Amino acid sequence: MTAMTVRVDVGPLSFGDVVAVAREGAAVELTPDSLAAIDQAREVVDDLAAAPDPAYGISTGFGALATRHIPAQMREQLQRSLVRSHAAGSGPEVEREVVRALMLLRLSTLATGHTGIRRETAELMAALLSAGITPVVREYGSLGCSGDLAPLSHCALALMGEGEVRDADGTLMPAGAALATAGLAPVELKAKEGLALINGTDGMLGQLVLAITDLRMLLRTADIAAAMSVEAQMGTDRVFAPELQALRPQVGQALSAANLTAVLKGSGLMASHREDKLHRVQDAYSLRCSPQVHGAARDTVEHAAVVAGRELASAVDNPVVVGDEVRSNGNFHGAPVAYVLDFLAIVAADAASISERRTDRFLDKARNHDLPPFLADDPGVDSGHMIAQYTQAAIVSEMKRLAVPASVDSIPSSAMQEDHVSMGWNAARKLRRSVDGLSRVVAIEVLTAARALDLRVSTGSTRGVSPAAGTGAVVDLLRSSGVQGPGPDRYLSPEIEACVSLVQSGAVLAAVEEKIGELQ
Repeated sequence: MTAMTVRVDVGPLSFGDVVAVAREGAAVELTPDSLAAIDQAREVVDDLAAAPDPAYGISTGFGALATRHIPAQMREQLQRSLVRSHAAGSGPEVEREVVRALMLLRLSTLATGHTGIRRETAELMAALLSAGITPVVREYGSLGCSGDLAPLSHCALALMGEGEVRDADGTLMPAGAALATAGLAPVELKAKEGLALINGTDGMLGQLVLAITDLRMLLRTADIAAAMSVEAQMGTDRVFAPELQALRPQVGQALSAANLTAVLKGSGLMASHREDKLHRVQDAYSLRCSPQVHGAARDTVEHAAVVAGRELASAVDNPVVVGDEVRSNGNFHGAPVAYVLDFLAIVAADAASISERRTDRFLDKARNHDLPPFLADDPGVDSGHMIAQYTQAAIVSEMKRLAVPASVDSIPSSAMQEDHVSMGWNAARKLRRSVDGLSRVVAIEVLTAARALDLRVSTGSTRGVSPAAGTGAVVDLLRSSGVQGPGPDRYLSPEIEACVSLVQSGAVLAAVEEKIGELQ
């Protein structure tokens, strides 16, 4: 657990807040302003609960059962039954960071003063996050409309002292036992509280924020990988010139091209053939058009970040407390988030696809400009990186399937009351797999390009010629991390996994930036 504490106010959380709590284990506390807003909204709910007229979610059933008026003596049972019945997830456990992000974002909505929750319930959710207690949430159960009902219900169940959780050490145990060990008491949910805890798009939003964070880093790392490939394949950097990018003023494209230029600056390998007009007139698209593809991906990520920022500033619940009224609405529909989650899966797949194509060029004797076939030490006896490219191809193929949108599907539910849903949770789950796949494909390109760079500087006409400082920093990082250079075939999987770890942790990007300065 980190010593950092994230303060949840009536205003929106930042991306950094979400990452700190989800991944770094930051503690959470509610501000005085948020507690005051919570208290004020609760007074409205209490007044409506005492009134004779039915109010949805307070004195009625839910969904298609909203026509039934629930007498006062049964309303606590109504809330308990809601949470228990909706905690109907199935499948593998969802990752700890996703559950923590989900809980934090639900707490953020509670803190706006539009849900009618009681302060002790909100404070218990903050206490669970601070204690590192993570409810067990299952893979399947959310349709992305009426919020992420099943995932959030599993979290609400833990507040009641029911269901399963993992403690800060990852030990699986009953929620009641974990609460007791942490010195916390479960809550008895009052009118509307069960509904307020489960009716939000927090699961899909949390995964969107985490994916954007990862993709921002991975796409800059993909620029590094592309630069290594251009350099080791004796390509040209002329096409990355700013005056050429200005002819097509796409923001991401210019940033990506600038990164490629910066990473390749000072390369002896690039200089060795720069004036050789007969060497090659134009590089293949996978090299020459890297900024166009990476840049478009970056622009898409930033569009998704705008949508995510709006969602972070939202109070998603139904009904909501507005002034002295409780009003029904449809803000729980996950369409805005679902669309960009699907969009990001498309660009992740395409960024991976162009990375795999750059890698493949290294292995073909007809296209790799005098490198050995498959970068093998003794081709025929050794296979070099032949099957590493197979691994890339398998991942890219899977990512193309994951790029099929989830949000265009809808299965009606709740006796046709909820007759159009977003499937945003499904979009988020497949995007997580896509982001992981992109990191693996880029890592294999980095691994292969590093081997090719070593071969360039140790053999042939470029023996003794130095690579760029930026690309050389990556080669040095790999070699110091146990990833060996060229030589006879060896067990390759551990080296691939080591390189994946270096990419996913941001170490590859950090090594380059430490050497040449921050990339864009």
